Amino acid sequence: MAKPGLGPDPGGVAAAAVLKRAVELDAESRYQQALVCYQEGIDLLLQVLKDGKYHKQIKIEENATGFSYESVFQEYLNETVREVWIEDPYIRTNHQLYNFLRFCEMLIKKPCKVQTIHLLTSLDEGGGRGQQISGLEEIKASLRNHGVLLELEYSSSIHDREIRFNNGWMIKIGRGLDYFKRPQGRFSLGYCDLDLRPCHETTVDIFHNRHTQKI
Repeated sequence: MAKPGLGPDPGGVAAAAVLKRAVELDAESRYQQALVCYQEGIDLLLQVLKDGKYHKQIKIEENATGFSYESVFQEYLNETVREVWIEDPYIRTNHQLYNFLRFCEMLIKKPCKVQTIHLLTSLDEGGGRGQQISGLEEIKASLRNHGVLLELEYSSSIHDREIRFNNGWMIKIGRGLDYFKRPQGRFSLGYCDLDLRPCHETTVDIFHNRHTQKI
């Protein structure tokens, strides 16, 4: 089960309180006063976004379902998204490569107009390095067929996990893109549809900044 909410930002808390009051006034048919509160609440929310202080947190519980990439990210993807930065040290194994592929598939669908995807990850230090590199190069070639450039960069010291969109949204997931459990079998529910795939426990933190810079 998700437990979303605004973080410790006072502007967001104030906006939520004013909008709650607006709803109460609306229910009491006190429309003029409700309108004033709605306007004030919206102004507060816009100020929160302007100052880059928006913070929402979602707690994904163990074995929870309904958290496909579309479910988590779709709210923050619109026609202004043209560039994406992904920092995740674990895009290595076969299932992690598939996770990244699914994420890229989401990015090239409407309403996004993604032109460039930047991936910073770490190289597999074991015997899977060849598979990792060839898999990422294959994804790169496939994206090129859709007019999207995938820029790959490797780092041996990377440990943070975050995703940034050029429209100002930044999402940090404790487990990165690899928060899904392995499916029970190739023909079990959740193998294809990630909304039906049980998740590992993790936390998703969502922020907004006026300027999202390259990682």
